[in-house]
Amino acid sequence: MAYSPSVQSLMEALRCLPGVGPKSAQRMTFALLQHDRDGARRLARALESAAETVGECRRCRNLTEEELCPLCASDRRDAAVLCVVENPSDVQALEDATDYSGQYFVLKGRLSPLDGVGPGELGLEVLQARFADGEVREIILAVSPTVEGEATAQYIAGMAADADIQVSRIAHGVPLGGDLDYVDAGTLSHAFAGRARYG
Repeated sequence: MAYSPSVQSLMEALRCLPGVGPKSAQRMTFALLQHDRDGARRLARALESAAETVGECRRCRNLTEEELCPLCASDRRDAAVLCVVENPSDVQALEDATDYSGQYFVLKGRLSPLDGVGPGELGLEVLQARFADGEVREIILAVSPTVEGEATAQYIAGMAADADIQVSRIAHGVPLGGDLDYVDAGTLSHAFAGRARYG
């Protein structure tokens, strides 16, 4: 079916969202235009505003409209402990699920030379400068246990070791309530290799 240029343009624009294919974009377009024009206008204004005003924190690279994000600006956070995560969404996940009170550094990806993602794309020169200022005493690596995540973790651990900073890594393994026969081999291997003393 041929759509008008504006409808086609909206569908194509919605496909930039992760996990949105042609059918999902079509459903979203029709829902916005048929049933919720006010919602469509709010969405357009919010997207425009965010695209114009949201940047990154100069210390941690998290998304913010200010020079420093609220977490870096807070005097209640322990600046000696730094948790390194891949994405801004990881910061919120840790804030919601843990009582972590240190600061963060957001990589916005993982090392992947084949995809053209090197240390510069991850802002590792900013992280190196934080290591050099002497305030950070421990880093917690909270990156995914993929091949790229492991390479990223090793690279950052090497940087931290050169700066005499203690390194730890969040545990990966069997989810709470999970049965071993339903856990994939990679996860089970990580869990077994990273086992801790019990009792």
